[in-house]
Amino acid sequence: MSVVVNEYVTPDCLMGLWEIKEDFDTLYAKVSLEDDEKEMLFSFKNGARQVEWLSVRALLNELTQTNSRIIYNEEHKPFLHDNSFNISISHSNQLTSILLSKNHQVGIDLEYMSHRISKIAHKFINANEVITTDKAMIKMHLYVHWCAKEALYKICDKKNINFKENLTIKPFEIANEGSITGIHHNGDIHDEFTMKYQLRDNYVIVHCNK
Repeated sequence: MSVVVNEYVTPDCLMGLWEIKEDFDTLYAKVSLEDDEKEMLFSFKNGARQVEWLSVRALLNELTQTNSRIIYNEEHKPFLHDNSFNISISHSNQLTSILLSKNHQVGIDLEYMSHRISKIAHKFINANEVITTDKAMIKMHLYVHWCAKEALYKICDKKNINFKENLTIKPFEIANEGSITGIHHNGDIHDEFTMKYQLRDNYVIVHCNK
């Protein structure tokens, strides 16, 4: 079993994490796919992408205890075919994550802290955001900002959002876990979200709901 987390992070939000240790055949045996799903799976030419795709379905089945199907809208936002849960999905390196809720919109993002994110920080950090000067924590602080903005992007339906101009993370002290405030501001829209983040091994995970 590769589920490393299966828990309610709020009373109505269930989070799952799956560490990918299986090969294609093992994961394929864990899921039951419709013809259109098989067509999508085998359209991926990269074997790692196929395994990632299967891990999402395997994790979803573990969380829901049913054979759930994922469909996508034109913005590639995922939904369950029976609308039993709202869903958000993220994957990085060897970890897959899903956040589910029956009554709330959800957003989750995880990233493996592998590259020098400071080189692209100017593309997503705006003038109202503050990054620590502690050299040991700068990379993690930037990754929390990036993951938080990805989670906001997902919960706000991925429409007309510029990460630098329309999303802001209020200043916070970086730690191994905590709460932050994310803001979506776009024209007449001004929504604030309480977001939770955590460091797990070398991954940053951020999730939110509304």
